[in-house]
Amino acid sequence: ALPSIAAMKMGAHVFVEKPTSPTFGESQAMLKVAQETGRTVQVGLHRRIGPHHVSGMDFLKSGRVGRIGMVRMFVNSSGSGPEEPSAHSQVPRGMDWDRWCGPAPLRPYCRKLTPGGWRHFLDYANGTLGDWGVHWIDQMLWWSEEPYPKTIFSTGGRPISGPPVFDPKNGSTTDAPDTQTVTFSFESFTAIWEHRKYAGSPQENHRIGAYFYGSEGVFHMGWRDGWTFYPRQSSQSPVHQEPSFDHQQDGHNLTLLWRDFMDAVDHGKQPVAGMESSHRSSVLPMLGMISYRLGRSLQWDSSRETILGDPEALSLMKRSYRTPWAYPLGA
Repeated sequence: ALPSIAAMKMGAHVFVEKPTSPTFGESQAMLKVAQETGRTVQVGLHRRIGPHHVSGMDFLKSGRVGRIGMVRMFVNSSGSGPEEPSAHSQVPRGMDWDRWCGPAPLRPYCRKLTPGGWRHFLDYANGTLGDWGVHWIDQMLWWSEEPYPKTIFSTGGRPISGPPVFDPKNGSTTDAPDTQTVTFSFESFTAIWEHRKYAGSPQENHRIGAYFYGSEGVFHMGWRDGWTFYPRQSSQSPVHQEPSFDHQQDGHNLTLLWRDFMDAVDHGKQPVAGMESSHRSSVLPMLGMISYRLGRSLQWDSSRETILGDPEALSLMKRSYRTPWAYPLGA
């Protein structure tokens, strides 16, 4: 959040990775500064521009799936047994560890943190829900005409990885849940996120994505497997589209996303993954993790973007910053 805010205040346009931030207040501050400065912000939610995601969303919004009452978003990975601690070690040469940690706690370095393992340490991020979940929650919100749910409840744990370990002598494990569900209750439908390290769902034939359950059939928005509509009537054949990526190896469309960002800057238009929509998509994983930490439901006021009737949960919408860092003003 802090580099993005500083860049916008200096007049720069910003391309920033997803999610927008670890906590609500930081994301809210980014949105406020983007609105005040008029700078273009593109967030790395590249599934907003992938060809099969665009055509799949057109199919969903055409009404052919019927009235949709439930969306289930998920990522399944195979379990590998209890997680062993990674030894604390010297910071790699040339790495400024203090600045890397930034406003977050300054903890001993271990190789598991970098380059991408920090996503599963709750001092720095929100685990699989914040990493993978934001992509598929964004797809759900892209389809929905409702900006936010009314209630959020999450449960989960580490049945595969085991209890988290932080031992100054023997090293650290991650501490994010390896198994988690979140239920988002909207006015007209229910959305569920789940991730797990147990076996997948072979009968459903998809390991990653989002199922949209409608009155006329089931639509699966996938990743490397494209999208598929399974009609309710067995006499009708499924409808399928293969995926298309500008980088086949990693299965992303970042070139298209970057081109859209530059086009938005050049022509003063909104990018496909702008700050406002990406803020909402990033907030839902944050709320899910607050519910997970506290073990209870949250009531969400979408018009004021605040948690109702729960001061403890409300306090978790921000985080303490390490000196000399200062939490964004106005958040």
